[in-house]
Amino acid sequence: MIYQKNIKWDANYDVVVLGFGGAGATAARFAADNGAKVLLVDVAPEGHEGGNTRYSAQLIGTGNDFAELKKYYQNLTAPMELDEDMIDTYVEGMVNTPNYVSKYLGVEPCSAKEYAPEQLHHAYEEFPEFAGSESYDFTTVKKSWFDAALWKLLKKEVVKRQDQIDVMFETPAKELIQNPESRKIEGVLIERAGKLLKIQAKNGVVMTTGGFENNQTMIEDFIGAKKLAPLGSLYNRGDGIKMAQQVGADFWHLHNYESLGLLHGMAFAVPDGERGRLMLGAQNVAVAHGSSFVIGDDGTRYFNEAEENRHGHIKNHGQWKVPLNQEHPYLIFDQAKKAELDQDPIIGSYGPYTDNVIEAASCQELATKIGVEPAVLQDSLDRFNQACQTGNDPEFRRDPATLRAFAAGPLYAVRMEQTMLNTQGGARRNKDAEVLDTKGDPIPHLYSAGEFGGICANQYQGGNNIAECLIWGKIAGENAAKEKEDATVDAASGASVHQVHLTSDLQDESYETGENQYIGKSNGGMGGEIVVRVTADDHKNLQKIEVLKQAESEDYGLKAIKTLPLEMVKENKVDVDAVSGASSTSRGLKDAVNDALNKIGK
Repeated sequence: MIYQKNIKWDANYDVVVLGFGGAGATAARFAADNGAKVLLVDVAPEGHEGGNTRYSAQLIGTGNDFAELKKYYQNLTAPMELDEDMIDTYVEGMVNTPNYVSKYLGVEPCSAKEYAPEQLHHAYEEFPEFAGSESYDFTTVKKSWFDAALWKLLKKEVVKRQDQIDVMFETPAKELIQNPESRKIEGVLIERAGKLLKIQAKNGVVMTTGGFENNQTMIEDFIGAKKLAPLGSLYNRGDGIKMAQQVGADFWHLHNYESLGLLHGMAFAVPDGERGRLMLGAQNVAVAHGSSFVIGDDGTRYFNEAEENRHGHIKNHGQWKVPLNQEHPYLIFDQAKKAELDQDPIIGSYGPYTDNVIEAASCQELATKIGVEPAVLQDSLDRFNQACQTGNDPEFRRDPATLRAFAAGPLYAVRMEQTMLNTQGGARRNKDAEVLDTKGDPIPHLYSAGEFGGICANQYQGGNNIAECLIWGKIAGENAAKEKEDATVDAASGASVHQVHLTSDLQDESYETGENQYIGKSNGGMGGEIVVRVTADDHKNLQKIEVLKQAESEDYGLKAIKTLPLEMVKENKVDVDAVSGASSTSRGLKDAVNDALNKIGK
């Protein structure tokens, strides 16, 4: 918007935080704890906030020795350059993580090295060849992962501060309001129910809008990829990038992103706008071992399928890189492998696999169906079978134990695509969480945290981004809350600023019940609180289950919400089979129903 000296503000706050994910929740909480009245806005509908923090493994990068961990992080960054004061701030924060979790989240910190060395050692020892790697660990808030436990604690701290933090969902930030003379960020233009509102931020604006995983233009421009399947939030659309550009911010790490999943960080292809399904462990072995290989756009293999990826990175002439994205890669396999995949408990019931398998009687027919040159695909198949017979894969050095020649008979293909766990790039920040301009100077009153301008410059170690959300979220919130010299006086008139706040979407809730009806609640789901109203007789026979509140994901979580209550009533029991891919949602829903049933007779 065109700046006006006599802006008529629709509301004013000490601090405005853009984005309600892990970093935004942290920034808002610490700004409030330092005396600020905070507005926290998010583009997602209520129940779908949380950004990538919600969908992450909930692993916080931690270290037990500052010098060793700093050495490790410098090796991860190499050969790229990163300011040493940024690394020092980051490493110090990671070393302090257990104390942080105990002091600020009120739970006992759990060490992955202590409670899950067999399951997680490949994750916290992601680059064991780098000096200092032995100092790295994960801290979790429970002895579990992929359960949204950390996210729910971060959100809880915001909800506890409703008197200091107003929250607005489905309210995207559109522009930063900057004084062209002082360069100070004075406020934000937000959109609420189709109406534009000018919100004054007297002490600071904190940008925690996440990355650009769901902005196709930015993916093409910055990363050079045509199609990447998002694994996390569908609401990270690069809005912060555009706003930061308009106020003269410098940028870094725009090329850098992470994958995860099958092969080198792939998933079975899904339609545009849908989340890919993260598959790890046994499923990766199922597709990568035996009579199967992956082809790129030209019908040739382009990586070692059985090589364990490191957040999508595989070895590339001495460095770890995500392979060049292919527009239409395919998994090629024979009838024996198809039988194995069909019997896999996850893959065999997964629609994007089962609905999209292509069968052909010959290599030429299959090549025609998937749009590659028949002679090239035949050559790839012959080379693979030769490698199997000799026990030597000269092109990609795949382990002979993972090789099995294709048998005679039909051939199969299924479309794959590279995944997008998150992007790292965005506005450059300093150790104080200030956003910098192209001269390296802070843009007054503008701060950032989290994946919007992430610190990762090269090789990514699991747990780093969550650590970054907590470390710079706290720094950004505290610094934005500091009262500025002119914060209480209107710049145009010199008069004291009149306080006007908006109506928060966080409200206390009550639920009606009738005869033989009971309310049950659980925080065991992926998205937050699940509330049900259960109708049952005195003997706990289930008659009706209504889900009154839930915040589960649009795909598998929502399927569980729709189907499990009907199944429980039909079978008249709570312990029915969980929905595949929605174990946390299923567990949370069952806990809520049991909570309601436990109130019968009391």
